[in-house]
Amino acid sequence: MLDALDKALDAPRGERAAKDAWIRALTLTGAIGKDSARTLPVAIAELAARFGDAPALLSEREGFGFRTLAEHISRYARWALDQDIRPGETVCLMMANRPDYMAIWLGITRVGGVVALLNTNLRGEALAHCIAAVAPRHAIVGAELREAFATALPHLGEPPRAWTVAAPGAFALPEGALDANRYSGTPLTAAEQRPVSLADRALCIYTSGTTGLPKAANVSHRRLMDWAYWFAGLIDVRPDDRMYDCLPMYHSVGGVVATAATLVGGGAVVIAEKFSASRFWDEVVRWDCTLFQYIGELCRYLLAAPPTDAERRHRLRLACGNGLSAEVWEAFEERFAVPQILEFYAATEGSFSLYNVEGRPGAIGRVPPFLAHRFAAAIVRHDEAAGAPLRDADGRCVRCAPGEVGEAIGRLAGGAAGDGGRFEGYTSAAETERKILRDVFAPGDAWFRTGDLMRRDEAGFFYFADRIGDTFRWKGENVATAEVAAAIAACPGIAEAVVYGVAVPGADGRAGMAAIVPGDGFDLATLRARLAGRLPAYARPVFLRLCREIPRTETFKPKKQALAKEGFDPAAVADPLHVDDPVAGAYVPLDAVRFAAIATGAMRL
Repeated sequence: MLDALDKALDAPRGERAAKDAWIRALTLTGAIGKDSARTLPVAIAELAARFGDAPALLSEREGFGFRTLAEHISRYARWALDQDIRPGETVCLMMANRPDYMAIWLGITRVGGVVALLNTNLRGEALAHCIAAVAPRHAIVGAELREAFATALPHLGEPPRAWTVAAPGAFALPEGALDANRYSGTPLTAAEQRPVSLADRALCIYTSGTTGLPKAANVSHRRLMDWAYWFAGLIDVRPDDRMYDCLPMYHSVGGVVATAATLVGGGAVVIAEKFSASRFWDEVVRWDCTLFQYIGELCRYLLAAPPTDAERRHRLRLACGNGLSAEVWEAFEERFAVPQILEFYAATEGSFSLYNVEGRPGAIGRVPPFLAHRFAAAIVRHDEAAGAPLRDADGRCVRCAPGEVGEAIGRLAGGAAGDGGRFEGYTSAAETERKILRDVFAPGDAWFRTGDLMRRDEAGFFYFADRIGDTFRWKGENVATAEVAAAIAACPGIAEAVVYGVAVPGADGRAGMAAIVPGDGFDLATLRARLAGRLPAYARPVFLRLCREIPRTETFKPKKQALAKEGFDPAAVADPLHVDDPVAGAYVPLDAVRFAAIATGAMRL
């Protein structure tokens, strides 16, 4: 494999760094399967013996060295044994970002338990849905979230027993406390060990729920180790590195990739409770961070923030993450003097992943030719009306040509969910099956559906186009919301923009609508003129909603479904609304009179 890699990437100096990154990642992950009992908690114990009291997980109110982290893992493992947590049994965890968060799930999974990482923003029925999906007997809840957790209990037939973990530095234990200090922090004895292997499930991590209720994705110990060592290799983690992590720890990127990849390389992770654009650079400088993990629109928020003295005084050498749009990439690099950006694309549950090791702005990554046999990926034509890939006369999917947009899919090893750890599915068998596409290019083959529309260039780099379901049809044409949003963002006076389709009475399809956060220099006439020069008539937004801010999920994804549901009725939307009046040739205020004219068909769009 490595000889082939050397030959394939025997390239000019500009590509040498990419070659080295692939070699490191392949080398580190290649050793994982040699010992099936060496899970991530076991690896952390080895690191504790090697690095001792060197910093591992740091935060404003709590910090662990490697040795202390290993001791906390042992304490939580003994708590799980004391509660008779059986192999494969699930415990829910709902807690704000802090070092102890990782120690808890590492400890429980050390002895065969499974930990479901609950979204700290959920309440009531939505939270109850996530709890019920994994049927736990026990839940561990941070003291700061006890009231939030309680809102789910009336909606559960059999509520789990809730254990409260005190806030860092608390003087007294809260009612129903889980007091880990009651248990020894010494390594587990042979009698306490449980037979846990890489194939066993370790975590349940929930999807964001942007297209319906969240689903609990299964994550095995093998997958955790793959994530940790793969990214440690790609970003070349060293013992003197410090990763700044302000992403939610209940998601795979903030809770596993950023943390575990840094730890297995001997580095330290600085855990912020939440992202703050105003404090970001001050904290990066104060903690002397060399790496940071981003997701979604975080970089756009930083770029939109006022300049600070700290934003170029940092020691960052690399930013790693996903969702950095093309129009932000180069401006971000230049303003903040970040030497390298490593963009990637992956899904918590997916078999499909891409890595832009070369740092090509706007690309989400590629599968190098020497790995194509191992990580087979394809883009197939999508039937918008059917909501599924297009099939030819023989019933097979049709591959897209370079530059053509279609749905990205990844081949499942062995043709079955979970085979080889490639696709481990969800706790729901029905949801798992919906993600599998069968008889794609040959009888009996199976591929993972990403639900994302992409295109690929001649060099093999993939570019994100849109989510399936976000693309809509208007005036007989398909409109990609991401393309329209990019065109709007390129106009002067636009701080932020999100595009979605809305139903119009008496019209086929959905009309385009943009929620816009205006900035300095915003002008409706200028916006309309610029869009006329960049987009075909059917793709230009018919409606505009001028907002102070875009409503977002906890991972910075815009809540498009909520915006689309609110629509363009001025009686239901408090923000200023405008409609593109074809007679006036301008965006005009959308009042009750114009809304009624649209609803009755008197005003044609």
